[in-house]
Amino acid sequence: MGRLLRPEDHERDHEARTARTRSGVGHTVPSTFTTGYRYARMGYTTVIEPASPPLKQRHTHHELNDIPIIDKACFPLVGNNWIAMDLLGRGDIQGCAAFLAWLVSATKGYALKVVNPGGVEAWGWGRNVQSLDDQVPGFNVTPREIIRGLCRANSMLNMPHRLHLHTNRVGIPGNYEMTLKTMHAVRDLARGDEPILHITHCQFSAYAGGSSWLSVESGAERIASYVNHHPHVSLDIGQVVFTDVTTMTADGPFQHGLHLLTGNKWCNADVENETGSGIVPFRFSRGNVAHSVQWAIGLELALLVKDPWRVYMTTDHPNAGPFTAYPRVIAWLTSRKARERTMAKVVPRAMKRCELPSIDREYLLSEVAIVTRAGTAKALGLRNKGHLGVGADADIAVYEFNPRQLDSARDYRKLRCALRRAAYTVKDGSLVAKNGEILRQPTGRTFWTRVDVDDDLRRATMKRVASSFEQYYTVRLGNYAIREDELAVSAPLDVEATV
Repeated sequence: MGRLLRPEDHERDHEARTARTRSGVGHTVPSTFTTGYRYARMGYTTVIEPASPPLKQRHTHHELNDIPIIDKACFPLVGNNWIAMDLLGRGDIQGCAAFLAWLVSATKGYALKVVNPGGVEAWGWGRNVQSLDDQVPGFNVTPREIIRGLCRANSMLNMPHRLHLHTNRVGIPGNYEMTLKTMHAVRDLARGDEPILHITHCQFSAYAGGSSWLSVESGAERIASYVNHHPHVSLDIGQVVFTDVTTMTADGPFQHGLHLLTGNKWCNADVENETGSGIVPFRFSRGNVAHSVQWAIGLELALLVKDPWRVYMTTDHPNAGPFTAYPRVIAWLTSRKARERTMAKVVPRAMKRCELPSIDREYLLSEVAIVTRAGTAKALGLRNKGHLGVGADADIAVYEFNPRQLDSARDYRKLRCALRRAAYTVKDGSLVAKNGEILRQPTGRTFWTRVDVDDDLRRATMKRVASSFEQYYTVRLGNYAIREDELAVSAPLDVEATV
């Protein structure tokens, strides 16, 4: 639907067919083949689709099957699922965990994604949730109970990735307090120093300065300080890039608010019993104070969180910027000079609301490797990715510069240029791209998690699921599950639950 809403997006940015590649279109929402080519050209070989409605996940896999070269996985949305909320409202954490084990396996998903827990269900009634303790309409549960319950269920299932959370009140001025409360709400559930909660595109959840866009300012320092002192949380930044974007999320009420704020085109959908969605085309502008503050917040999060293994570089593609902007973001992280050049072009008073002008830190190239590869692979539990050790997939990106000679802080343009086109991209030991030219198009794997739970609990869960499908769904239970042979190259990860 995002592609349909952006015809100009395809007219302005397209790729011609070559002897080895197909034609394609799209800047913010590129077509499937174009997506694979552009990631491979930049040297990326594994990409995650982090928010997929379970009922629509067959379509997600159809698109993933169509994307060449790269390995991929998808995260089913569970934070507003009727069955999950009903079980959590009854205090049945084990039953909820068993249901989620079935759901992930049935939809060939990889990890659990939560968007505006309880708020998307409330949106079906024209409402939203405003605090962690608001009651979700129709269910005896609150956002706090959803988040805590799903964190516990995620741990019981031994899922490869921590709970992936899009917080309540995303994109609303003053929401940094909600983010801090959310992170603190699960602190007692932590096991050792391993994160149990991941805050995604945290830039959109880090606004201070009251409740108005006219007074919005950065809350990144307070969020980064919390993360620095509490190892149970990780985040990715969702870096704003000054360009056209297509905002799309399961957070229906946020998207409606953005539509009212901008007057831009808007699409809304409800996915029965599971989640919702919204799409609004948008443009981030240097001449807008709020947009300039948002740009600064993402960089502040990346630069103020001390441990690069717990903060990851993203543009929340396609919401804050297309993934093709990664080289530009890396240049901002490695070079204060690059940041200053951009700061000189934004609205001057915007920088008075941020910490960015006073931050001297510049990423080392080793830290870039962590926040774009090693750290993300570790956080996702992809043991064969993100390193060059024994048993690793032979996925390697080689860039045309000498790190001993290039001063990335001073010569950031050379770094940015090199990162746009990897000299060589190697996938599973074979050269797939050279200096921007696609040489081969192997079919990438689709990772998914197959969870084993207690047989008696599984049978009881399936009885409940069958009853719920008969009562609420428009599809039959037998048509819901995705067969393994529907994946182009299936790569299951077997895990054994403690329930």
